[in-house]
Amino acid sequence: MQNKIEELRKRIGLNQEELAKILKVSRQTISSIETGKYNPSLELAFAISDYFGKSIEEIFIYERREEK
Repeated sequence: MQNKIEELRKRIGLNQEELAKILKVSRQTISSIETGKYNPSLELAFAISDYFGKSIEEIFIYERREEK
């Protein structure tokens, strides 16, 4: 799943450590989410969307995989 967290974070001048403290997670969690290595829990996704004032759909881009 792709996301716009890095873009939104940089737009307001936060580094990963600062965002992690705000969301009460580790900097590594923020890094992993931004790079697509980790998908956040629904609770964390809502916290992220609330913080940035955007809907989950505006931040997280889900791409369905075609079944063969």
